Amino acid sequence: MAKPVTYEHPLNERIRTFLRLELLFRQAKHFCAGESPWDSRATLGALMELLTVVSRSDLKTELLKELERNITTLKPLTDREDIDSEQLGNILHWLQRLTSVLHERGAQLGHEFRDNDFITSIRQRSSIPGGTCDFDLPVLQRWLHLPAAQRRQDQEEWLATLDPIRKSVELVLKLIRGSAEPTARLAEAGTYQHSLDPTLPFQLVRITLPGDSPWYPEVSGGKHRFSVRFLEPQDWSRAQPTKESVEFKLTCCLL
Repeated sequence: MAKPVTYEHPLNERIRTFLRLELLFRQAKHFCAGESPWDSRATLGALMELLTVVSRSDLKTELLKELERNITTLKPLTDREDIDSEQLGNILHWLQRLTSVLHERGAQLGHEFRDNDFITSIRQRSSIPGGTCDFDLPVLQRWLHLPAAQRRQDQEEWLATLDPIRKSVELVLKLIRGSAEPTARLAEAGTYQHSLDPTLPFQLVRITLPGDSPWYPEVSGGKHRFSVRFLEPQDWSRAQPTKESVEFKLTCCLL
């Protein structure tokens, strides 16, 4: 049986940014393990996109707000008897530790790369389609021909500089995703509408379908209500809304 597929829809800009960072960190990790120059190019591509996101002046503030908000939400639960106090204590420890690390970093995340001429030269050319071609960046061409072990070590060192960001994003998203249980729902004639309690901090909507399902969801809406329309791709060139009723699992995550 095919593995179920989960589609996620963020309900605010902060979570949207965190999901993009998570994707880029996963891409970088995947290609960093490869040995070919093409793997190294893909790793650098993900790193350049990461640096573009983490260089935003508001990212550190957004990360700290989310970490501190989670601490405020979870700390009162330590006295409850139905809570695993050891697990909760471990979560609070990491939330507080990551908060401290981010407070100690410079005002702008990713500033460690400013004096790296190699990274800077690639960033300057990356906005141009094909801008990292051999004739544009002979220094990159030279680096790509270093032994795979040396390239991997360089890449791991560069990515390690962003570890506090990666760990913060991973922990926040893990807590959000684990904050609610999926429930079975039915989209009659392929459409579904749902209202959210505006007094609760809903952050993320997750829709799970069987892996062999012919449909995929298109979600629209915000923190008060959202609608889901299920579509079926036609030769992957276009998609048509289905008129069939679709069974799916819905998780409305709040923390």
